[in-house]
Amino acid sequence: MSLFNVMSISSTGMEAESVRLNTTASNIANANSVSSSYNETYRARQPVFAAELQRATEDQGKGVGVHVKGIVESDAPLQVEYSPNNPLADENGYIYKPNVNVVEEMANMLSASKSYETNVQVADTTKRIFRRVLQLGSGQ
Repeated sequence: MSLFNVMSISSTGMEAESVRLNTTASNIANANSVSSSYNETYRARQPVFAAELQRATEDQGKGVGVHVKGIVESDAPLQVEYSPNNPLADENGYIYKPNVNVVEEMANMLSASKSYETNVQVADTTKRIFRRVLQLGSGQ
């Protein structure tokens, strides 16, 4: 595997973790929102990652990057609360809150942040190796 492939793999990892960080931030930002309709209530979202297997099989031995297949909504049940005095309550007095678990989202954010940081370190180390190889080639 060449060093160029290492840079490519780490860059796809950074892109994927950036999507995960943004999705997690969106979930946390909407965690306390309230709706008067079950269907209009915000639902937690998660990115779906996949290894780029097709490209890997075409370029055997060159490494596998990460691809964001899409973002899916959680099917966990929403929080339903009886609050007849709330201005957003439906005709039965219920309000609906998102199915966002803030503790899980914070864990996701820490994990995504560390993964992003690791990919940055891999790219930085690869860049230093490139620089050293160029210095060796120039006789320094």
